[in-house]
Order: sequence, then structure tokens, then C-alpha cells
Amino acid sequence: MKKWYSLLFAVLLTLGVLAGCGQQNQGDEKKETPGEKTTEQAQAAFPTTIKDALGNNITIEKKPEKIVSLMPSNTEITYALGLGDEIVGVSDFDNYPEEATKKEKMGGTEINLEKIIALKPNLVLAHASSAHNSEAGLKQLQDAGIPVLIVNDAQNFDQVYDSILMVGKATGETLKAEELVKGMKEKLAEIKKKASEITEKKKVFVEVSPAPEIYSPGKNTFMNEMLTAINAENVSGDLDGWAKVDQEAVIKQNPDVIITTYGYYVDNSIEQVLSRAGWENVTAVKNKQVIDVDSDRVTRSGPRIIEGVEDLAKAIYPEVFK
Repeated sequence: MKKWYSLLFAVLLTLGVLAGCGQQNQGDEKKETPGEKTTEQAQAAFPTTIKDALGNNITIEKKPEKIVSLMPSNTEITYALGLGDEIVGVSDFDNYPEEATKKEKMGGTEINLEKIIALKPNLVLAHASSAHNSEAGLKQLQDAGIPVLIVNDAQNFDQVYDSILMVGKATGETLKAEELVKGMKEKLAEIKKKASEITEKKKVFVEVSPAPEIYSPGKNTFMNEMLTAINAENVSGDLDGWAKVDQEAVIKQNPDVIITTYGYYVDNSIEQVLSRAGWENVTAVKNKQVIDVDSDRVTRSGPRIIEGVEDLAKAIYPEVFK
């Protein structure tokens, strides 16, 4: 049973861990929509050399016409930049947007090298969280002449923005990436402004895997930053990273709200918490303040992460974030 829960947690993190100015023409020429780039402008950005998450200098000769993404967050970024048609392959875990589920599958924890090479992509978007496990395979792709860009494993908002800007540059969509990041920052600022009016901060416990092996995000995770952004106290904030927690310690902390992120994968996730032995006097349990949120939106380091912040805000402070 413990082995099963450990596997579930690994899948959750993989899914989670392992989530886009225009030019004005003169005379009677058509004016471009703000944020839109012409094909000529995009092509002019190449060749380009980018330092990836592992410090490798990756040169991309021309605007990629065929892209393989090996991480759901990379896929979401690429779609947000308007490049859904260019994506020819995705990981087995990709589930957003809906169109991504119809793309060719390149494997999960183990990638299908032969399949990727056969597609002849101009760019493969890998991820730092799994790069070391796939080092030999990624090297084989590079030896086949395919540019492989390893995107950083974002642990905070700024690093998510960096990921988007990196993919934007690699795909010739720098301006769209800058506009996307700008919009995300503006939305986050709105959420923070509303949260600043909260006078009674709530204590929150987030669990990303169920009992008996409960894991929770501590400091140095973007979920901790998300809770801070909405003026909530993370009761696991003294832990480091994604940490296994002791149930007695959580009970002692007595959180006002409990957030679960695995309802899509585990039946009756809320009831499991509410009926947990020894937790009956926890304020969140007594008041039935146990809420499940979409795991992908709060754990996947892509364009929807700010939507995840809003999801948490509405779950924890429904009286403020209606």
C-alpha cells in the first residue's frame, strides 16, 4: 500500500511538477493586432542561442515548425503562445488543453526516442525535473541533430515567468511570451491587492497525497508562495520543499482550512480527510472546511498557475474572493 501511495505522489508531482507588440504599417497596409508578430519578424529572430536550465548553450537555427514537448507545463506554455499546430508530440501525461490529448504520445517517465526522431522535430522541449533521468536519451536526440531545450524546474512565480520567456525565445514568440507574462503579473497583483484587505489570516494545510503517506508543500515551493500571496499561513511552511508530514504535527497546528489536490485521482478525497481518525477536533474538519482543488492549476508551473492562486483564494477566503 505504501508503495502505491508513493507511486501516486510521484505521478502527481510529475503531472504537477512534472502546468504570449505589434508593428504599425504605413499607408493602406493592414495594421497588426498588438502582440502579433509576422512570420518575417519571427524568422528574423533566428538563429538564436539560449542557455537552458542546465547551463547548456542551445542554438536553434530557424523558427521551429515541428515541436515535441516532454512535460505538460511546457505544452501548456507552447499552446498559450499560439503554437498548438506546431506541436507534433507530447508526453503521456499531457491533458490540457483538450487538443493536446490528441497529439502523438512520446512516452511518460521513459521517452520513446525512436518515435521522436521519426517525427523529425525542429525543437524538443525537455524539463529540468526529469533531465537527469533522461540524460542519455536526450543526448541521443542531440546527436541526431535535434535541438533539445531543457526548461527550468520552476519553484516560484519568477521562475515560471522565466520558463515562459525561454520557450517564447526558442519558438520565435518572444513578444507573445512577454505579453503573457505581463498579463499574469497584472492578475496576480489584483489578487494580492484584494488579499491585503484580509485582517484575520487563516491557517492552511495543503496535502498533495493522501494518508498514510501525506506530503505537503513547504518553503521553497511555489505553492507556499501562492499561499503567501493570498495572505494565508501555510502550516507546513517550516518544512523544506515537498515534504512528508507527521499527522500528529498537523493536528497540533490545527489548521482552519485543509486543501487537497488529488481528488481527480482518489475517490472521496474530502471524505477521507473528514473521517480520518484523530482529526475530529481539527478546526477545518469540525467546520467541514476541507476543499479539493484542481491539481494541475495549483501544481503545474505553466500559464494557469495564477488561475491556481485564484482557486486557492476562493477556497480559503470565499467571503472575500466571490
